[in-house]
Amino acid sequence: MAQQVETVGRSAGQNQPAERTMNRQLFLPATDIYETRDSLVVVAEMPGVAPDAVDITLERRVLTIRGRAGGHQPSGYRQVYGEYVEGDYERVFTLSEDIDRDRIEATHRDGVLHLKLPKAEPAKARKIELKVG
Repeated sequence: MAQQVETVGRSAGQNQPAERTMNRQLFLPATDIYETRDSLVVVAEMPGVAPDAVDITLERRVLTIRGRAGGHQPSGYRQVYGEYVEGDYERVFTLSEDIDRDRIEATHRDGVLHLKLPKAEPAKARKIELKVG
């Protein structure tokens, strides 16, 4: 599996801040990767991120997962103590050629993103006809 998926950037523990961008913190979501006979499954924790605030892109072989956590400050209240830090999530993986990129599926439930990355069928050998002339 190490040949099929590699992370880009530094590794981090669970939801550790990666860097500060503008006024928002950037977090690396805690991510697990599993392998089945026919696919890889990526599970990324993104608490506070609504499904419509998740952005998943695949450019060439680079899979990028982004999410924006919205504010949770209820109206009519004055905060007297706070530990919650608003921020964005981002994680980048490089996929091998063995992934069928056209069949990648993504679901999001309870702040957890699931990506199913089907393995591509191995290329079959074919005979190449020689043209004379």
